Amino acid sequence: MKTTTASTLMLIATICATSGCFPGTAAPTGLAIASGDGGGAVPSGRLAFLVQPNNVSAGEPINPEVKVLAVDSLGKVLSQFSGSVSVTLGSSASGGILSGTTSVTASGGLAIFPSLVISQAGSGYTLIASAPGLVSVSSSTFTVF
Repeated sequence: MKTTTASTLMLIATICATSGCFPGTAAPTGLAIASGDGGGAVPSGRLAFLVQPNNVSAGEPINPEVKVLAVDSLGKVLSQFSGSVSVTLGSSASGGILSGTTSVTASGGLAIFPSLVISQAGSGYTLIASAPGLVSVSSSTFTVF
């Protein structure tokens, strides 16, 4: 029979206090699992824009290219995420159509969209990035001239 020492119990209590395993603690538990499309199991997370879309001329690729990261609840990159990430126009779009490569496979938690083009001038455009198992994100607003 194995005995538990006071130092072991103290270590477990410290880990639980800092990681949120006690009910009612505000700290994240870090125990949730989500699945990225083809990326396997990853800790629960969300998407974040690393490079936001800039103002652009209609019919021209957004430059610099839009980049989206998969991150955990603390903002740390989920480097094992290799699922599919897609971008669409937000609901406040000014009638334009998004074209180019709108769905890519992330590598090391990073998705790069090298050729996004919006067809029509307008203001208040946003992009929505989404991936299975991760919380979607909306970009800052931008203008198409």
